Amino acid sequence: MAQMQASNSEVLSLPTVLDWVRKYHPVARQAVLITERADAELTAARGAFDPVVGWDASRKTFDGKNYYNYSNPELQIPFAAPITLKTGLENTRGQFTNPEMGAGKLSYFGVEVPLGNGLIIDKRRAALQQAKLMKTMSVQDRLAQVNDLLLETYAAYWRWAGAWEINQLISQFAVNAANRLQLVRINWQNGDRSVMDTVEAFAQLQQIKLLQSEAAMKLNNMAIELSYFLWQADDQPVRLDDTLQPEIALFRGRAINAPLEELLATALDNNPMLNAAALKVSSMEIDKKLKFQQLLPYFSLKANVLNNNYSVFSGWESGFLQNNNRWGVGFSMPLFFRQGRGEYKRAQIKLKESNIELSAKRWQTENKIRYYYTEFTRNWDQLQITDQIQSNLRQLLKNEELRFSQGESSLFLVNSREMKWLESLQKQTELRVKYLIAAYQVQWAAGTLR
Repeated sequence: MAQMQASNSEVLSLPTVLDWVRKYHPVARQAVLITERADAELTAARGAFDPVVGWDASRKTFDGKNYYNYSNPELQIPFAAPITLKTGLENTRGQFTNPEMGAGKLSYFGVEVPLGNGLIIDKRRAALQQAKLMKTMSVQDRLAQVNDLLLETYAAYWRWAGAWEINQLISQFAVNAANRLQLVRINWQNGDRSVMDTVEAFAQLQQIKLLQSEAAMKLNNMAIELSYFLWQADDQPVRLDDTLQPEIALFRGRAINAPLEELLATALDNNPMLNAAALKVSSMEIDKKLKFQQLLPYFSLKANVLNNNYSVFSGWESGFLQNNNRWGVGFSMPLFFRQGRGEYKRAQIKLKESNIELSAKRWQTENKIRYYYTEFTRNWDQLQITDQIQSNLRQLLKNEELRFSQGESSLFLVNSREMKWLESLQKQTELRVKYLIAAYQVQWAAGTLR
């Protein structure tokens, strides 16, 4: 397991973390495979329209007689339109050949067109259209996974930054408490303070050291949580070095989000979850069109141009097509259409379900954006209030320390003022973590984290 090293004065910046996550995190790398798999499926669907070369050959010899020797190489060329072209060569020899086949060499060129079931759409074309939609949907699925992954990364980074800030804060209070204890002991030795003041100062130091131990443990846990998102190119996990620190200037700054209405409009266009749901509706519409074809009878027309030898296109003179052709029709129709009616009804239901799902996701997305945007703005307002509270509590502490130095107050009141201030600073830091996470939850709900 490697250790994560900072590139700038032991500061692990947020852009550096995000860059590592986008490049090397297993979820991000697996998300790329979603698109590659969709490409493979699209290639497979296009394979239904590949030209096909076939060869049919048979021979019969009995009692020393060559009954027949037949060979028929053929090329079939399907198109995206409901047309299949066929061309081939027939070579028939023997003493007892089929009179219908004739003897000698024959070439043909023909076309087959469905005029009922399969004219508008068939399974091949439906599979190709849906494969194209699946490829586009795979891109949206990949973006949705990255969107979720980056939100988790942002949250882990800010929790780590908040834990680091609280740990630094309590460590500074511990230094202050130790200095105060030393000063009180000197005053006690000089006879200016009672022994109970030293006990009071020592108890304060112990209480702060206990908080310091808890803060250090939480900082370690948050560093481990952030390490879950850090990987190397060789699929090896990365452990954060203990000397690393977060980008505090960014932690203490103000996050910026677009106006609410702009976020709502952006989500309707760019949210990958909504785009994937809309593509699912389109896929269900294709399936509905395909199932409707089963309510139509099957009717196809086949027409072939025939010619002697192996040159089907030579000698096309006036009247040639009328005298050298083979054509036919195919027709079939179920009497009750129960399978067709059932499949079409099921396709209609699936389409309705997809539309309902899309509407629900749109409403859910809008509500999430409004919820997190309200939390984001309210947290910022609360942070402004906590700034005023910090200023007041700090002033009260300074005033209590001044009164204590003049003999007008007790160390108990000083310690109480100090613990109130420390508690308020901790809550402010925790609120700042919530504020920063909410800022990215708004973008996550809009589906714009990339």
